[in-house]
Amino acid sequence: MTEQADGNETTGATESSGSAETGSTESSGSAETGSTESSANAGATGKPDPAHNYPRHWVADVLAADGGAVALRPIVPEDADKLVTFHSKLSERTRYLRYFGPYPTMSQRDVVHFTTVDHHDRVAFVVLLGDEIIAVGRYERLTGEGDGKSAEVAFVVADAHQGRGLGPILLEHLAAAAAESGLTMFVAEVLAENRNMVTVFREAGYQVSRSFEGGVLRLEFAIDPTEAMVSVRNSRERAAEARSMRNVLSPRSVAVIGASTDRAKVGNAVLTNLLRAGFTGPVYPVNAEHRSVHGVRAYPTVRDIPDEVDLAVVAVPAESINAVLDDCLDKGVKALVVVSSGFSETGTDGRQSERRLVHAARAHGMRLIGPNALGVANNDRDVSLNATLAPVLPSPGNVGFFCQSGALGIAILDEAARSRIGLSAFVSAGNRADVSGNDLLQYWDSDPATEVVLLYLESFGNPRKFSRIARRVARNKPIVAVKSGRHAVPPALAASGGEMDDSIVRALFEQAGVVQVGSISQLFDCALLFGYQPLPAGPRLAVVGNSTALGVLAADAARSEGLQVGDPVDLGPQAGPEEFATAVRTALASFDVDSVIAVFVPPVAVPAEPYAQALREAVRDADKPVLTTFLAAEGVPDVLAVRGEDGHPTRGSVPSYPGPERAALALARAWRYSAWKSKPSSKVLRPNGIDPERAKALVDGWLGASSGRWLSDFEASQLLACYGVDVVEFRSATTEEEAVQAAEELGYPVAVKATGEQWRHRPDLGGVRLDLVAPDSVRRAYRDLAAASGEPLLHVQRMATKGIGCVVGVQDDPSFGSLISFGLAGVISDLLGDRAYRVLPLTEDAAAELIDAPKAAPLLSGYRSAVPVNKSALVDLVQRISALADDLPEVRELACEPVLASAEGAQVTDSRVRIGPEPSVADLGPRRLR
Repeated sequence: MTEQADGNETTGATESSGSAETGSTESSGSAETGSTESSANAGATGKPDPAHNYPRHWVADVLAADGGAVALRPIVPEDADKLVTFHSKLSERTRYLRYFGPYPTMSQRDVVHFTTVDHHDRVAFVVLLGDEIIAVGRYERLTGEGDGKSAEVAFVVADAHQGRGLGPILLEHLAAAAAESGLTMFVAEVLAENRNMVTVFREAGYQVSRSFEGGVLRLEFAIDPTEAMVSVRNSRERAAEARSMRNVLSPRSVAVIGASTDRAKVGNAVLTNLLRAGFTGPVYPVNAEHRSVHGVRAYPTVRDIPDEVDLAVVAVPAESINAVLDDCLDKGVKALVVVSSGFSETGTDGRQSERRLVHAARAHGMRLIGPNALGVANNDRDVSLNATLAPVLPSPGNVGFFCQSGALGIAILDEAARSRIGLSAFVSAGNRADVSGNDLLQYWDSDPATEVVLLYLESFGNPRKFSRIARRVARNKPIVAVKSGRHAVPPALAASGGEMDDSIVRALFEQAGVVQVGSISQLFDCALLFGYQPLPAGPRLAVVGNSTALGVLAADAARSEGLQVGDPVDLGPQAGPEEFATAVRTALASFDVDSVIAVFVPPVAVPAEPYAQALREAVRDADKPVLTTFLAAEGVPDVLAVRGEDGHPTRGSVPSYPGPERAALALARAWRYSAWKSKPSSKVLRPNGIDPERAKALVDGWLGASSGRWLSDFEASQLLACYGVDVVEFRSATTEEEAVQAAEELGYPVAVKATGEQWRHRPDLGGVRLDLVAPDSVRRAYRDLAAASGEPLLHVQRMATKGIGCVVGVQDDPSFGSLISFGLAGVISDLLGDRAYRVLPLTEDAAAELIDAPKAAPLLSGYRSAVPVNKSALVDLVQRISALADDLPEVRELACEPVLASAEGAQVTDSRVRIGPEPSVADLGPRRLR
């Protein structure tokens, strides 16, 4: 592999055929192309052509290191001409390092060899930009070596695209494909002078061994996704996505395509706002009918602009988008903001048009905001970008804001401006066809101008990825989110998101450290505190004020939110400014106080400014948060603002709330976030005594070629046993004598259970007989239950230790993948929906939190003098179930019910498991755009 020092992306291999790297393309180059079984590619026999029969999930849009989008897919024979063109453009040096010799032209035999693969033992991927191949990677199984589970890997990147991180991307996808095909090891042979090759593999997180012979280095490494490899992959993903957002929010130049002289058109509004905001780079109106718009020279197309264009704002009708895309590709535009409507919000046809738009934009190397977006803005004085339809933005500040709704975005910006919430950047993604909140989180994580992140979400595109990113970002910056659409998903977002149960969303946010709020006003209440005040170190609150009634209200509201409040300090209406300030200082100086709410209602005919000045001076440089209900004002009143060099409110300003209840609620949320942040980050621990290889073999054998099924009770027990979960021993019986024999083998006392689905977990139906201690009682129980159920097959089970019934379950969520749940068993818990959920895999802390999360969980800790159960045994159980579900995505549903928790431990008395083909779960495997 060779390349400049910033990244090596050409690897060589010694194959008799001339080696193995080159690629393919399709007219669209998008992730929509390609299919596992296309009838169009079937031969005369009607069977799928092996050269075209590849898994659909091998097709992906990915981000290069510079933030540009590219398409990746398996090679097909139709790529032959493009492969030859690709090879002809490689430099002599690149060919030499790849093929160990000049190799100026490809023979027809080699072209056929490279483009015709079986997508199993021989796999090749191409990376495309538009219709052009820019990189190729492949592996070929080494059937004559070792156990036959090794493959030779190689790839080559076009000279113009070296340094963009395409080599590591190919390596990730090739390794994932190889693992699916049963391979465990990659081998690469490189010239000794190509020393950077070793660095590439090591930086990918692999443990590389090497040997040297005849000027050639042989590198070998296992392709298992180690923790180091996953960490490197996520780090590269983060950097690429952040870079792609910098292309959007910090462009050097902007073109407005569809800039109109008609003030009623959106193209006119965007251009007006860009010019009014004082964008620091050149602005190019694109209008085929006018020489200038707003006094700025206009160009007929983007191609005609003489200089480079980083960002294009598109305000043309939906049917004219395709021509715009071609122009932008030719111009090298990095990102599009599409404010035009007429896409998925209009119905099925619009959704299809939107899908084509996204795939075409990515194939052309561009990220897309929208369509139907309000736009993007960056208040950095070195950028001053307002590429939105909003004529006025809030002042510059430290809050980044992402929302989906365009129409609502204008109202949100207006309210933010009134509340004096300063924004660092704003993005309205509209239909969110490409760029989502996840991309902005990656950007804001490393943006020094952003200290607080606000999210207004109507749906989730990739919740599992959101959870992973948010958990990391929230360690440094508070994320406040309002999730709307709890009972309906907007049509425009239905294709890229889905409706989720509120309890699942709540669990997602809690696990990730996200502060969830219920309304826009609560969103801004929290933003004011996070943006201007420090975090509380504890829950102890002091209330100081000159109004008895408001002081009591503040204390009551705070207590109801879990804060610890002493008696309010009531100064009375006669207190002057200095007395007011002294009381606040005293509260802040107390070691028993973590935060202060200052309540002020001015006496009649007394000016408020002296009180405000006194309060502002009293809290200057305080390391504890201070909130106020000053004059019932909302936001940051001028008299309480601490201004920065630019004249805008900055940290140290005292936020005011219309009522003490809202201040107390914001403070309680800040305390809970502070407590979450202060906890050390927990890791996923693999339990001892598990056998995932045996479990995988069992599931593969049971699944076979079927579309899935429920496992038998004995099969479910076998599977759970692989992860150290033992179901209380039982036997099957179809006659009275078999039941007695089973009881004798198990040892008395025993239970006899009906096995029909309708009898499970329904003690009210009388489908179980407990504490049977003699053969006669077993016979009688068998007769009664066989007659009642109409089924001769019953289970005889050893009696478990009596305890509190619990339920541990795993469900396959279409957005998250697998979710684990925990609750107490029983009809009342079922009726009230008292279940707690967590996203897999469970960390050590998340497992303990899951057990304590249900409302009925205090029963496990010894409620009303009862004996506490062994909660450590329950934590161990859910960790084992978590490992099972995470290792085996074919497990689509699992339930252990009841689990009897007692002081001695936790015993599983019944289990049900449903298996099916492995679902396509987002955020697992190699990098890809959703």
